[in-house]
Amino acid sequence: MHHDDELILRLTSEKTKESAFKELLKLYKERLYWHIRKIVTSHDDTDDVLQNTFIKIYNNIHKFKGESKLYSWMYRIATNEALTHLKRNAQLQSITSEELQQQTIDNLQADVYFEGDEIQLKLQKAIATLPEKQKLVFNMRYFDDIKYSEMSEILETSEGALKASYHIAVKKIEEFLTSH
Repeated sequence: MHHDDELILRLTSEKTKESAFKELLKLYKERLYWHIRKIVTSHDDTDDVLQNTFIKIYNNIHKFKGESKLYSWMYRIATNEALTHLKRNAQLQSITSEELQQQTIDNLQADVYFEGDEIQLKLQKAIATLPEKQKLVFNMRYFDDIKYSEMSEILETSEGALKASYHIAVKKIEEFLTSH
């Protein structure tokens, strides 16, 4: 039996749910943290989103059908939570997506994680200028090395559309890097 299958069985049984969930956290917390962090950029926001993600996973694990990998399913929840968080933030501050983008770029510069590495910061700034969908696809492909077939499951978009998004994103990033 595959490790995930065994974990899911334990997660869906009241007796073992708590201990199985602790294990799930240990296994996936860091990967999901960095995935969310790339979308929302600030550490505090990432922590909030991560918490909401795991609450959703905990409450909805019985709905997991096993049609995709457990990680893909959790990744989709994390992605949706992160995007919802961004939208909510923009609405709360009643700012345009352009202004939110600028804020993201400012956050990056103030973030200790990106200190000292000019190239890394430049790349992150370039990514921040992309539309949401392209940004997601680029991050998933470039940093997380996720296959298009898996991405297609997570984002519920065709592989062809995802490949096109990725190539457009790469072009825009190259243009940004050569002009800045």
